[in-house]
Amino acid sequence: MDIETTALTILATLALGLLVAVTGGVAYLTAAEWRDRRRRDRENRGR
Repeated sequence: MDIETTALTILATLALGLLVAVTGGVAYLTAAEWRDRRRRDRENRGR
């Protein structure tokens, strides 16, 4: 492997890792918001 192929492999791996991290973060925040909305709705119905 030459240096260009190695650099491209590292960049592609880094890009994939960042994509996975951002996707996981969005999924976590979406799930947390859904959970909190359900909890607020349950509390409001109890009043």
